[in-house]
Amino acid sequence: MTAMLAARAHAGADALALEKIAVPEPRPGDVLVRVASAGLAPSLMKLLARGSFRHLPSTPGHEIAGTVAAVGPDADASLVGKRVRVHPGLSCRDCAYCRTDREQMCASAAMLGSGAHGTGPMPLYERYHDGGLAEFVRAPAWLVDVLPDRVGFDVAAKVQDFGNALRAVRTADLPPGGTLVVTAATGTMGTATVKLAPHLGASRLILVGRSAERLAAVAAISPLPARTVALDGLGADWETSGGLTRRLLDLAPGGADAVVDYLPHGAGTGQATAALATGATLVAMGGNRSPFPHTARDLQHHCWRVAGTRGCTRADTAAVLDLLGSGALTADELITHRFPLADVGAALTALTGRTEPIWMAVVNP
Repeated sequence: MTAMLAARAHAGADALALEKIAVPEPRPGDVLVRVASAGLAPSLMKLLARGSFRHLPSTPGHEIAGTVAAVGPDADASLVGKRVRVHPGLSCRDCAYCRTDREQMCASAAMLGSGAHGTGPMPLYERYHDGGLAEFVRAPAWLVDVLPDRVGFDVAAKVQDFGNALRAVRTADLPPGGTLVVTAATGTMGTATVKLAPHLGASRLILVGRSAERLAAVAAISPLPARTVALDGLGADWETSGGLTRRLLDLAPGGADAVVDYLPHGAGTGQATAALATGATLVAMGGNRSPFPHTARDLQHHCWRVAGTRGCTRADTAAVLDLLGSGALTADELITHRFPLADVGAALTALTGRTEPIWMAVVNP
């Protein structure tokens, strides 16, 4: 095969275009992966609109699993035929961040099949900016992880999201038996956090989301006792009256031990923070641009810790694969939607519109 179908992002476009392009040739140190499953991220079109994709046209898709079809010179030939996931994190591999399990903070940080987030030169991103919304993808051989037998391609494609959630909860530094609040709990990151929480010190969850019905479905799959707070049920004035804080303190009178916050906007982040126990932690991963209502005096008085985090590291995804491979973590039920590559446009519309519950969505080329 010399040509393949790919979803292509073009400058100025508000939708992906399905095109026939050449199958990439593996170069020295590369593998060529036949894509079996590619995860869909709601942020894809937002990153494109912001200019985060620095090489266009390009094939997006940073969550990739499939079978190694070929290898280039200097790559391990025994990888051919192996079931793998492609770790999308690109970095310099040599700076202080990369040497201390913080490669997402590297000045050269970028994502294969996604945006560039660093501030320095990005030679790897220049070479590997094309991602997995295609029939084949080329990647550095050192970025593929051979899959445990019990891990299917669809879950493997979403390991990156589990790695992000694991990094967020670890950053929270929960005390043993802690109460964890998860905001935006009905989305991809929220559901991943719910499944991982028992392995990271939590003993009780409080799940925050817009809809009581959707929250109930997530609570039903939680391995831990879980209470829910539906924003739609707090009253029309909850954002100005502190309704979320009051409800959280009703459920955790002494305050929560941590909040992992995935809210992209609104008053929920600040109000969840106000429901923290003394000495507890807010982990901000939703990128909320609304003004933070607490002062440095508030942080000092309550001994709160506020930590921002973005992405995850190879060590995080390795830990997730270990949990999945051992059977300690199961996640197949989180894959709620599967689409053929030809329907990628409709898939992205469904994912961003959220008119129906979608936990995790994948494309099967």
